[in-house]
Amino acid sequence: MLEQARELWSWLQNVLLLRCGDARHMAKDVHQALIDIAQKEGGLSAEAAAQYVNVTLMKTEKRYLRDVY
Repeated sequence: MLEQARELWSWLQNVLLLRCGDARHMAKDVHQALIDIAQKEGGLSAEAAAQYVNVTLMKTEKRYLRDVY
């Protein structure tokens, strides 16, 4: 994800993202990578990037969905 951060950031502006998989290991790393990408490619502060992923994408726009187990 981080190697393709610029392209993924452009996708995040328009797509629905569904993440499925292992809740214990992969889930938190993927979530943090999305925040890191928002910070780096979106030019957001750490707090604003977390807000973007946790609130804007997940709750307000409902474009980031998780099915982890």
